Amino acid sequence: MPIILNHVNHIYSAGTSYEVKALDDVSLTIDDHEFVGIIGHTGSGKSTLIQHMNGLLKPTSGEILYNGQNIHDKDYDRNSLRAKVGLVFQYPEYQLFESDVFTDVCFGPKNLKLSKVEVEARAYDALNLMGLPKEKWYSSPFELSGGQMRRAAIAGVLAMKPQVLVLDEPTAGLDPKGRDELLDVLSRMRTDEGMTVVLVSHSMEDMSKYADRVVVMNKGKLVMNGTPGQIFSRYKELEQIHLSAPAVTYIMEELRRAGLSVPIDVRDVDEAAEAIKKIIL
Repeated sequence: MPIILNHVNHIYSAGTSYEVKALDDVSLTIDDHEFVGIIGHTGSGKSTLIQHMNGLLKPTSGEILYNGQNIHDKDYDRNSLRAKVGLVFQYPEYQLFESDVFTDVCFGPKNLKLSKVEVEARAYDALNLMGLPKEKWYSSPFELSGGQMRRAAIAGVLAMKPQVLVLDEPTAGLDPKGRDELLDVLSRMRTDEGMTVVLVSHSMEDMSKYADRVVVMNKGKLVMNGTPGQIFSRYKELEQIHLSAPAVTYIMEELRRAGLSVPIDVRDVDEAAEAIKKIIL
């Protein structure tokens, strides 16, 4: 059930002196089971873009299709859509409010009018997926570490059993260990559960390691769309819009300048090491 954005424009405060065109003729397809990364500097339109994916924002013009249906048709059930396309905002732990973690994770599926047994089963599965220790399930969310709070908040979205999970900077503020653990969980969910993942991030290393495809936004426009290797090999163009490539890209470029015929489109240090071995051994 792909998400299709077709010539989408979005203008904030249209017709006023504060008018801002946040999205400018954006067309994009998110296919089933993809892990898509979205990058761009602050103000490029990333967050506005993803809020259109489950109907939180309505385009000024253009259309958004989910499973072939326009989500802004008069009779379209957008509440049902939001159960299928889950959106995790930056710092989602700020939305935790129940007395204990398990009750908080139950909140979303309970609103779907499911039975108590089904609600609790979904919460159980979601917390297990996120790897939150069981001894923490009945603690106050505010007794958890930052990384654990983040996992609990995302579990609340997963308990809705979305087919697409859209996340806006989910690793912001986490230490490197917490960031890697969270991204590994998201990657496994794509592989094991068949979920589609859309991730907004400022970390080029994370995009290179985890994403199947990277979308680059600049001034409301979609300016690049391709595999991590295709995108980051265009690092000079990225630099012109105040972005960069992963550090390993620059290392491989320096080796090429030194005369080694190594590829520049490697995803991470391990791939780089294998490529270098093939040249020098």
